[in-house]
Amino acid sequence: MALKHEPTVPYHSAQDALRVLETVARHSAGVTVTGIARRTGLRAERLTVLLRMLRREGYVDQDTDGAYVTGAALARLGSAHHHDEALREQLQRTLDRLRDSVGAAVYISRYVDGEVRVTQYAAGPATPAVNEWVDFRFSAHATAVGKSLLGQLDHNGRRDHLARHKMARLTSRTITSDKVLLSRLEAQPPTVPVLDLQEYAIGTVCAAVPITAGSAVGCLALSLPVEHAHRLRQAADTLNRNAAPVLLSLAL
Repeated sequence: MALKHEPTVPYHSAQDALRVLETVARHSAGVTVTGIARRTGLRAERLTVLLRMLRREGYVDQDTDGAYVTGAALARLGSAHHHDEALREQLQRTLDRLRDSVGAAVYISRYVDGEVRVTQYAAGPATPAVNEWVDFRFSAHATAVGKSLLGQLDHNGRRDHLARHKMARLTSRTITSDKVLLSRLEAQPPTVPVLDLQEYAIGTVCAAVPITAGSAVGCLALSLPVEHAHRLRQAADTLNRNAAPVLLSLAL
């Protein structure tokens, strides 16, 4: 199965952040902002944003002289024995912050062994998670998560998935024609969030953005009660702009 996607804005941000991290890691005694800029070629304003994000995520810290050194979160992820646990904890902290910043439940989903899997999420009393009334594995055609993941596959990969999972009508808005769905997936720009406007469940709207790292297909998504549908596009854009920490964690 081949992938069909283009790098998104979060991808480029994560790549730049990795360059900064690699530079800091090579200088155990610390490196100044000027030194990082010289070695990475990043502009001052861009570097300021990236360093702020890396500090917030715990990947870098500043010593008493103001030089940047590696942070505790990077050390935890560097442990071979506890990497998976550390990654899950790091992602959960990031998801919790995203939930609060976008005012919606947020989810990480992956396409694993030909199936849609929601691997982590952050919700709360004011930001309820979507009610999974139909298993997400069997409803990719109706969810923002599923359509984002399928959109990152090539045509044969999409057809293979749809051949294995009948496109059931879940609401009056659900697409049940594979021809229509495949056409929309083909036309979907990779940098534009995929939307679900009550296609999966009446009373819920969702959006998803790709967070593909290497050959692994993934997405970051959010859900809102339909009474907050007017916030969906703005929340999706905020999610997209702030997806880089998730991509970065997955890449480390």
